Formats: sequence, structure tokens, C-alpha cells
Amino acid sequence: MAETHKKILFKYYSTYLEEIVSETMWAEIIDLEKGYFKLDNIPFFGPLIATDDIFRAEYDETEKCFIHRETLESSGNSIVQILILEGGFDKEIIREKLKSINCISESLNDTFLAAEIVKEVDYSIVKNILDEYESNSVIEFAEPCLSEKHRADLLKN
Repeated sequence: MAETHKKILFKYYSTYLEEIVSETMWAEIIDLEKGYFKLDNIPFFGPLIATDDIFRAEYDETEKCFIHRETLESSGNSIVQILILEGGFDKEIIREKLKSINCISESLNDTFLAAEIVKEVDYSIVKNILDEYESNSVIEFAEPCLSEKHRADLLKN
């Protein structure tokens, strides 16, 4: 993966953690000379970027790695964070339900996961699933990076 991809450092304020966090994620190299990359990871803590977004990064001498500078082009994908509140609840139930509608997710631990909602998925369907679990106090969820397309999906209903 190292030939076509680079690990990129993202630094941002996390409203979830209420502090500045650093998160490294894989990105596909688009143009190394210009510092253009395409995100190839699901962010956990909520920088304003989603999978397949095109962004610019620069090599930082202090950090000894590439660091995200700006997002250039949105893919239309969105990222949702899910926190499991109910003790003993198997997060795989939600992960499978999301996967069945073409939304993949990554787990940080037993109680926290981030899900990718690709542009083609109607976000109102995803939100209905998450709202149902949230209304039963099983989860809380946040929408740190909701694309214009997915915002529009919510207005249709």
C-alpha cells in the first residue's frame, strides 16, 4: 500500500473528545508533487472530511510526515459517529444493519464506531435506523461530516 498511498496526519478539534486530536489515515496519492491525495480511511473523531474526498497535504518537518492542509473536493460521502450506550449491546448488530444498505464502518472499540455513508445511499434510510436505536437509548450518534447530497436526502421526506 505504501507505493500508492501515504499516511497523512490530521489535527483538529474533536467535539466528541473536547480537545485537539491527531489522527493518521491512509490516503491514495493523486499528485505527490502538488500534495494532492484522496482519503482512503473512515475518520473516527470527526475532521470535516469523508472517504474519497480530495485534499491537499504538505510534508511537515516537525511532525516528519504529511499533514492535511485543506479539503479541495467533496466526494459526496458522509461520516457518522456512533456511541453504544447500552451495556452488553453487540455493536455488530448495527454494523450489519448498516452494511446491508451499503454503509461500511470501522470500530475503535466495543462502544465506538464510525460509519461511511456513500453518496449513492439515501441518508434518510440511515437516519431512520440510527434514530430508532437512539430513541431506545441504545446509542447516541453524531454527524460530523454530512455531505450536501445527504442533507438534501433529509429534506425530501
